[in-house]
Amino acid sequence: QLQLAESGGGLVQTGDSLRLSCAASGRARSTNAMAWARQAPGKEREFVAAISWSGGNIYYVDSVKGRFTISRDNAKNTVYLQMNSLKPEDTAVYYCAARPVVSDTVYQQAWEYDYWGQGTQVTVSS
Repeated sequence: QLQLAESGGGLVQTGDSLRLSCAASGRARSTNAMAWARQAPGKEREFVAAISWSGGNIYYVDSVKGRFTISRDNAKNTVYLQMNSLKPEDTAVYYCAARPVVSDTVYQQAWEYDYWGQGTQVTVSS
């Protein structure tokens, strides 16, 4: 009953920026920790970033730290991933995830999340 819909992916060049959005519906009124993960063809899913329900606790994987910013607007039931200085190795399908919570905890592993979107493709050409 919680649906997540990613948008904002596309084809860009090295050094460009993209902002991904994840809109929650259904059980959107519940409090959720949110996250972004990505998966490239033939590779394991990689956890990218996470944010607690209040936005006060944030986690980034080392490979995107300093380039990506996760944020949320709870009034709009939307989570964002601002991606700057994109590299070819960022090419992947990006997935949004949610975990209903009752505390302001940030969860740093993909298996800790209950709901996942369908993904949006990000392709970075060299």
